[in-house]
Amino acid sequence: GTSKMASAHDRAVLQAIFNPTTPFGDIPGLIQDEELIDDDSGFDTELLKQVKELEMRGVTAAEAGDLQAALQLFSRAIQILPQRGSAYNNRAQALRLLGNTAGALQDLDHAISLSGSTGRSACQALVQRGLLRRLACQNDEARADFEKA
Repeated sequence: GTSKMASAHDRAVLQAIFNPTTPFGDIPGLIQDEELIDDDSGFDTELLKQVKELEMRGVTAAEAGDLQAALQLFSRAIQILPQRGSAYNNRAQALRLLGNTAGALQDLDHAISLSGSTGRSACQALVQRGLLRRLACQNDEARADFEKA
């Protein structure tokens, strides 16, 4: 049904978050820094492979509009490597699209604290949290997040 179709705004946000190389048109000063990668060196390579696979499938499900499946996949990824921020970011995005802003913010806070506010996950999480706060009309907090990112 059409209720599953994301609005144009949601699609733009999805594009920006799931494809971080596309420039964020509405966020001034967000530098697309190719150096921004997550340090995955501390994780077991086998588990990391599983988690990245789950995240890829989750993103595919989310882009196809199957947000419940995406949530489950991201949650499994989090269970396997709870110390890795990336899946929290992705799950936050799915939660936001399902209208669960509180849950999304919780996951983003988690991603930011796990990453120590550095690397791509932190940058994406700060941008997402800024977007959510802007949508929730918390402009001052939103600006703070964009500036940190």
